[in-house]
Amino acid sequence: MAEEKIIRFGVLGAGKIGTFHTRTLAGLKKAGVSLVGVCDPDLMRAQKLAWEYNCTPYSKPEELIPQIDAVIIASPTQLHHKLGMYCLENGIHTLVEKPIAVTMEEARDLIRLAKRKELVLQVGHVERFNPAVVEANKFIQDPRFITINRLGPYDPRMSNISVVLDLMIHDIDLLLTLVPSEVTSIDATGLSLFSAHEDIANVRFRFANGAVADITASRASFERARYMHLFQKDAYVSVDFMNARVKVYKKEKPVIESMQDVSVQYPKVEKQMPITAEQLHFINCIRTNRTPAPSGEKGSQALELALKITEQIQRFDIPKTTHLHTPKPFQMASNVARAAQIMLDETLGNMKRED
Repeated sequence: MAEEKIIRFGVLGAGKIGTFHTRTLAGLKKAGVSLVGVCDPDLMRAQKLAWEYNCTPYSKPEELIPQIDAVIIASPTQLHHKLGMYCLENGIHTLVEKPIAVTMEEARDLIRLAKRKELVLQVGHVERFNPAVVEANKFIQDPRFITINRLGPYDPRMSNISVVLDLMIHDIDLLLTLVPSEVTSIDATGLSLFSAHEDIANVRFRFANGAVADITASRASFERARYMHLFQKDAYVSVDFMNARVKVYKKEKPVIESMQDVSVQYPKVEKQMPITAEQLHFINCIRTNRTPAPSGEKGSQALELALKITEQIQRFDIPKTTHLHTPKPFQMASNVARAAQIMLDETLGNMKRED
């Protein structure tokens, strides 16, 4: 049997997500991977990461791209289209972090070019590869009601996009895989607290088959919590994304007289990092010329819904500027304080005039 060709990899972006990808790729030598280099406009940051994982630092993509076969784009979202187009045009298989792009037109550009070049284009919706999600899928059958909560503290790195594109898009992608039906309506609300974009959002989805899903995403929480509950005929499936745990509650009798008539299962969840499974999937698709999950098309579907949600939220919101502003709760408190001060000044002034 002929030995598999080594796939030469590069990573564009040496930030938090780029670090995760670089570290994971460095440990996949047995999968036939060679980590060539890391590229970031901040060369010192690229150097630090490259030295740690025994590869070469670059500050310009055009220096790295000619030396690799595949790339992971972990740059800011605004650069996904530009970098993705450059990589694909140069014949590089591309995994681009979610969201695939900023606009639908940019997403379509990437999809068309990948097809024309016959290259693998995968979108980094890593939650698909969460072992708890993979295991839970074995028990999910025609869910009728789904709730997903993805909560965490504020991260200034992501202040340039809304929480919908930052966090909720993971769960939008999951919904599109769990419910084999078209979305017929969305009802969205959101609020900006710390950035110029929505930091918390809640959306109700209705599907053509009658299923309903409620999703909440927040980057204004002090604690992290990421879980999903699915209700279907005679069963309820609970998924803890963070701790990779699954519970399955099943109705054992037509009529429930007590909780003894409900069985609880704790399926064994494989211990594997989602990002490792994601990269191995990408590598396998390159070797076998298979369509990845999610492909560019599926990733663009999640983006399209996310953009509709942000548009609906902003339609009923106060116009924002690009200038830095005081978070709304503190701004409200400040306004109340100023109003109280004006009232006090007027009262004291009246008292003086009466004297």
